[in-house]
Amino acid sequence: MPRYRLIVEYDGSPYVGWQWQETGRSVQQALEEALARFCGESPRVQCAGRTDAGVHAIGQVVHFDLSRPWRTDTLRDATNAHLKLMGDAAAVLLAAEVPADFDARRSAVKRHYLYRILNRRPQPVLDARLVWHVPGPLDAAAMHEAAQHLVGRHDFTTFRAAECQASGPVRTLDRLDVSRLGDEIRIEASARSFLHHQVRSMVGTLERVGAGKWRPEDVRRALQARNRKACGPMAPACGLYLVGVDY
Repeated sequence: MPRYRLIVEYDGSPYVGWQWQETGRSVQQALEEALARFCGESPRVQCAGRTDAGVHAIGQVVHFDLSRPWRTDTLRDATNAHLKLMGDAAAVLLAAEVPADFDARRSAVKRHYLYRILNRRPQPVLDARLVWHVPGPLDAAAMHEAAQHLVGRHDFTTFRAAECQASGPVRTLDRLDVSRLGDEIRIEASARSFLHHQVRSMVGTLERVGAGKWRPEDVRRALQARNRKACGPMAPACGLYLVGVDY
């Protein structure tokens, strides 16, 4: 039984998140239905990182098994054709056959996220669903300074959602960089794994620093508090992207 790996891009705006839900259409549902229409099977698609409603991906990795082999270009193109026919905002960028022990989630050694803030007075038009619009001025350098307090191995209880199902709050954050490119502030985060809402919670806290409401050292104190109430407001889902996974 061959196993396949896909790299998938999607606009998370119309979806209720990655995972199947009764309340609306999910990315997982879209992919599984497209595959079923193409190959006549009903594979269960597993992903590298479950994204929330409204979160996007340009490098989501998934795996699944089929009962017969397919050419990978056929698998990619046929799946995309059915995604398009169904009106889904998703596309398969790459398909490859992988060993039977490959697991999109468990085999991953690092995940990379990008958060985009449009920092200008006029509201976004073309990217309205793809960025967090912050009209007031933000100091990207101060945000980057503050972000470095979060890099390393810490108890991230402050930045963990109450409904997080992880076994513990300790994570190692390998990178958290803030930079400005014109009107856009880009926050790049890398780690083996993240807690539920961790990236959005960190971004919302860094925005407070950029706006001059917090000082960079206040982020360190928030981390050390190990208390969700010490976190800044959580950033909206629309600016967050899963950009890649390392194996």
